Amino acid sequence: MKTIIIRALFKPLQQRNIYLCIMPQYDDKELIKLCRDPQTKERGFRILLSQYKERTYWHIRRILLDHEDANDIVQDTFVKVWKNLESFRGESSLFSWIYRIATNESLNFLRKMKKKSTVPIDKVEFLLVNKLDDNSLMSGDEIERKLQRSLLELPEKQRLVFNMRYFEDLKYQEISDILGTSVGGLKASYHHAIKKIEENLKKD
Repeated sequence: MKTIIIRALFKPLQQRNIYLCIMPQYDDKELIKLCRDPQTKERGFRILLSQYKERTYWHIRRILLDHEDANDIVQDTFVKVWKNLESFRGESSLFSWIYRIATNESLNFLRKMKKKSTVPIDKVEFLLVNKLDDNSLMSGDEIERKLQRSLLELPEKQRLVFNMRYFEDLKYQEISDILGTSVGGLKASYHHAIKKIEENLKKD
């Protein structure tokens, strides 16, 4: 029943933009307090959605490319957030915790795609190319499409790091909290990703 209630809180992003603009921002402690109090739990979760849902959607969308797939995983992510709020220990920011759940849900989705196909998991990007062609993240600009195609040729970890650093402008420490990788390792991954992308773009 709770899961049904949570799913009912979701509306298409375009219908929620007005709320995203006018609703005040709450810090982690305030949100957690609201979400853990039985009297304010549903209200607190609505506020949490207003602050993090759209940003989480685009994080997932850059991994999965497809709008419908991203919407499904956003819902799965926040259902899991709802169910596990009581166990959130505050060792990282609420944002990092939500992003970690979203990332894991997205990667699990890609692994399920692999099981339904004959394409190896390390080549799952080939399954995403068609989604890129049919359902571009961007406006359709050719340079942006080339960049997205180059990203699909990167190893999974490098693509995640590049997305979070380049598109979302996250600090390395924030990415470290999300992926559980050292800052030094993340910097190396980002450097390798940049180099490979530049090489791929030159080929075109």
